[in-house]
Amino acid sequence: MSSVFDCSDEAQLLAGMRHARQAIARGGLIVMPTDTVYGLAADAFTPSAVQRLLDAKGRGRNQPPPVLVAGQSALAALVEEIPDPVQRLVDEFWPGGLTIVLPAQASLSWDLGDTLGTVAVRMPNQRVALELLEETGPLAVSSANLTGKDAAISVKDAERMLGDSVSVYLDGGMSKTGIASTIIDATSFVRRGSDAGEPRIRLLRDGAVTRRQLESVLGDLLEPERTPADFVDPATDGSA
Repeated sequence: MSSVFDCSDEAQLLAGMRHARQAIARGGLIVMPTDTVYGLAADAFTPSAVQRLLDAKGRGRNQPPPVLVAGQSALAALVEEIPDPVQRLVDEFWPGGLTIVLPAQASLSWDLGDTLGTVAVRMPNQRVALELLEETGPLAVSSANLTGKDAAISVKDAERMLGDSVSVYLDGGMSKTGIASTIIDATSFVRRGSDAGEPRIRLLRDGAVTRRQLESVLGDLLEPERTPADFVDPATDGSA
């Protein structure tokens, strides 16, 4: 039986955070508010919990979840390297709606799915989410919906789709934007073969941070704009 906690009520918030931490520690799933859409979260370092997350959404291992972190120090611990252009983006847009794909630290003991050695990382700009991440450490977080359905912008949306597969629902009210995070690929700045051209950051998904905002920081380091058919649909990609 799932439990729902109203985060606008201080007593319920304290109880909800405690139950959420316990659920994560047991390898269970929780639904949490973020600054974009609601997220379905599991312990990033418990493979069975990550698989439970994928199963709840109806996703395969070829769609690994991103990881949410509480700060830049956690990013540095998860990725192989933070190139200068990425650091500039982090300084400008974190916490916020920008998910960054980089090569993961090879020494990490986790299994997020078929990541090809990469990890997608974001720091959300939402108080409840950040407080929880401070206490649990990095969480694998995907949008709180069934694959192919619209991302949940309220707890009721998430509960209707995910039901009792989730142990704890943290209700932070309606999502402020309902727009999923922008996803960029910066792996070319770290993985460079002998025949590689100039490294560029690739925009994988339009979202909360606009292309114009990215260009204002990156200039020509942002890969030229592609056609709409090249992008992932934010409603079905499954990232928060």
